[in-house]
Amino acid sequence: MRQHDHHDGQNRRRPRAGRFGGLLLAAILASSVAACGGVAESATRGTPETPARTPAAPAPTVVSTDAGAVRGTLTSDARLFQGIPYAAPPVGQLRWASPQRAASWRGIRDATKPGNRCAQSAGLIDKASTTEDCLYLNVTTPRDSSARKLPVMVWIHGNGFINGAGSLYGAQQLADSGQVVVVSPNYRLGIFGFLAHPALDRGRARQLSGNFGLEDQQAALQWVQRNAAAFGGDPGNVTIFGESAGGTSVCSQLVAPGSAGLFQKAILQSGECTGRKWSPGPPTWFPLPRSEREQHGLEVATKLGCANPRAAAPCLRSKSTEELAKWSDDGVGSGPTVGGGMLPISPDRAFATGDFNKVPIIQGTTRDEHHLFTAAIEAATGEVTTPASYREQIGALFTPSDAARVLARYPVDKFRSAGEALSTVVTDWAWGCPVLSRDRALAAHTPLYAYEFADDTAPWFSTLPKPNFPTGAFHGAELQYLFHDEQLPGPSTPAQKQLAATMISYWTQFAHTGNPNSAGQPQWQPFQNNGHVQSLGSSSITSADLAKEHQCAFWGSVGS
Repeated sequence: MRQHDHHDGQNRRRPRAGRFGGLLLAAILASSVAACGGVAESATRGTPETPARTPAAPAPTVVSTDAGAVRGTLTSDARLFQGIPYAAPPVGQLRWASPQRAASWRGIRDATKPGNRCAQSAGLIDKASTTEDCLYLNVTTPRDSSARKLPVMVWIHGNGFINGAGSLYGAQQLADSGQVVVVSPNYRLGIFGFLAHPALDRGRARQLSGNFGLEDQQAALQWVQRNAAAFGGDPGNVTIFGESAGGTSVCSQLVAPGSAGLFQKAILQSGECTGRKWSPGPPTWFPLPRSEREQHGLEVATKLGCANPRAAAPCLRSKSTEELAKWSDDGVGSGPTVGGGMLPISPDRAFATGDFNKVPIIQGTTRDEHHLFTAAIEAATGEVTTPASYREQIGALFTPSDAARVLARYPVDKFRSAGEALSTVVTDWAWGCPVLSRDRALAAHTPLYAYEFADDTAPWFSTLPKPNFPTGAFHGAELQYLFHDEQLPGPSTPAQKQLAATMISYWTQFAHTGNPNSAGQPQWQPFQNNGHVQSLGSSSITSADLAKEHQCAFWGSVGS
C-alpha cells in the first residue's frame, strides 16, 4: 500500500528529509498499512449476471501448473496456494535482468507457506529481507469447485515500491464472496526493481533498464494466462487492481504496450500516476522521465564505487544485497521510468491522448488521504505539527504568493489542529483534485466508475499511535474492507461490515462483467464530467461532488 513517501510535505525542512519521505515512512506504512483487513459479510444471493451458487464438493488442493504440481491449503471458505514461483530467481547474473521462466520441478511442491519477500530494508515495523529470490505469487480461490471459469483478479501490492509483499493481503473473503480467483505476486522493489542505468540496458534486459519491477508484474500476468484455468479461473477475464504504488503500477500497465491483452479490466486505488504539479515533496514513486531516473542511477553507482561505465554492470552485480538495499530510497526513491523500453510515454500523456490499453476502469482515492502521512511523520519524529510549523511547511511547498493564498483559504483556526490543517491541504491539492482530473481524461476514452472511500470512522492501526486530530478516511483505510490482515482491526460495526460487503460486491461484480452494479446494491453511475463520484461511507453510499469537496477550482489557480 501504501507508503506514499513523496506526500510528506512535513519533511521538507527536517534533516534527512528523503529518508523520512521513504524508508522511515515506508517502514511505518508498509507493515501497518499492509494491514488489510476485516471480515466482510456478504450476501451470496444470485443476480442476473452472477447466478446463485449451488453446493459443490471442495476443489482439490493439488493443482498442476505448467512448471509442476503444487499442494495448497483448504480453509473454511477458500483454497489457498502460496509461494508458487512464476519466474526464475533474479540473482547472480539475473540481477537487473528481465524475468525468466521458472524452472520446472518433479513431484508435488509444497504451497502452504508464502514465498520470500523481495529484498527490502528494515523499517520501524517491517523486518528486513535480504533475499532476492522472491518472484513468487499466491492464488486464492473459492473453496467449492465450479464447472464455470471464474474471473481472475491480480492484486499488485503497494508500499512505495520499496516495501511489501503479496502475502500481506488475505483474500479469502474476496474470493469466496465474490466467486473470483485472486492472484497476488511479489515483484522486485527499490534499487533491485527500478534502477535505471545505461550499463544495464539490453543484454539480459530485454528492454531498457528502470522497470524490472513492472516487468515482473507483467511476467506474473503471463503466468496467469498459462495457469489460471488450472485453478478454475478464466484467462480471458482478468482484472488488475492495486493501491498506492500498486495503483501507480496499474497506471503503468495500462500504458505499457506489452501488457495489452493480458488483462481486460483495471482498478486504481489511491495511485499517483501523473504530474509534478501535484507533488508536495521529492518525486519518488510516480513515473519520472528516463533522463532523471538514469541520472539518479549514475549517482548511486558512483557512490557504490561503480562509476566506470564499462565496468558498472559487473561492479553493481558484485555488491551485496544488504549494501544495495540501503539505496532503495535515498530521497529520490524508486518508481517507474518513462521513455523507451516498457513505458514509451508517461501515463498522463497517454490518458490525455487515449494512447493506452482501453479497458473498463474503477478509480478512486480516500477522502482524507494525507491524514495517515501526517500521523506517521509525527509519530516517527515525536514532533507534533504546530501552527508555526504548519505555516513553515506551506511556505516550503508553494511560492510566497500562493502560500499566502493557501493559508488564507485553509486558516489553522478552522481545524482541530495544525496537523489536520496540513493534512487537508495536501489531501485536496495532491490527491482529490488530481484524481478528478485523471477521471475526466480516462472517461473520455473508456468506461470509468469513480469513487471516494469516505468512512471517517475507519478503524486505525494497532501499530501506530493516533494523532491529535480525527484520522478520518485515511490513506489505505479501504483495504481492510477488501482484505484481511492482523495489523488493521477491520470493520467492526454492522454498518462497516455492510460497507465491506458492498465494496466486495462492487469490486468482484466489476471483475465479472465490467460493471460494478448488481441487484440489491446502491446504484453506481458511470463517471460523468460533472465531478461527481460514488461516495463509499458506512453511514451511506451516495454521490459526492469531488470538485467542491476538495476545492478544485481554487487549486486549479495555484501555481498557474
